[in-house]
Amino acid sequence: MQTSQNTILITGGGSGIGLETAKQFSENGNKVIIAGRDESKLRKAIAQIPKADYIVADVTVEKDIKTLVHRITREFPDLNILMNNAGHGSLHRLSDLKDAVAVARREMETNYFAPVNLTTKLLPLLLQSREAAVINVSSIVGFVPSLSLPTYSASKAALHSYSQVLRLSFPNLRVFEVMPPLVDTEFVKDIPSDKKIPASQVASDLLASMKANNYEVHVASTANLYQNFLGRPDQALLALNGLQMN
Repeated sequence: MQTSQNTILITGGGSGIGLETAKQFSENGNKVIIAGRDESKLRKAIAQIPKADYIVADVTVEKDIKTLVHRITREFPDLNILMNNAGHGSLHRLSDLKDAVAVARREMETNYFAPVNLTTKLLPLLLQSREAAVINVSSIVGFVPSLSLPTYSASKAALHSYSQVLRLSFPNLRVFEVMPPLVDTEFVKDIPSDKKIPASQVASDLLASMKANNYEVHVASTANLYQNFLGRPDQALLALNGLQMN
């Protein structure tokens, strides 16, 4: 797929992976629109991105989604790429949390239902383009769940299944799924690790995969973990969580 001369909407584009991807898409000759809940963060973001626009929207609020879709349809009718990047996760362990269902609901609303909702509403516009794509930012924990992100892992597993079926349902729509490891962003600031990668690496790997039409984008260490998962899912699960097989 071509990675220039596109019109791209990126949710959660005010920071982290969304912002870095927006920068690289813009530098590559694309028109970029970023969306997010925090207008001040979006303003700071587009100051770093030439010729970018922003729209304030919470992807979990139906009224905001309707407004976002209306504005995109009216102001950017040539939109041909949607990047579902907005996400939410809570660090906890099921053994310590009394109200796991409340945490799970918020994660599912942001990480699964919101991408399904926005994609569904924008598909008629996207499919008018000769070359259209949806990019879902998933996670390797959608395959190999994490003890410290149990319900987040489940929400990303749901997004993975949806991405696969979306790809099969619309042969003319390219569906890319990005599966990064720990990325040095606000989201994982409380996770102690010396293996966090920069968000810019996720963005550059995504663009390279789009050029090659590689639909599942395994970034950095997730490539090896994914191969381990395919061969020995039980060992991959223990390895991710720092455990050993008895």
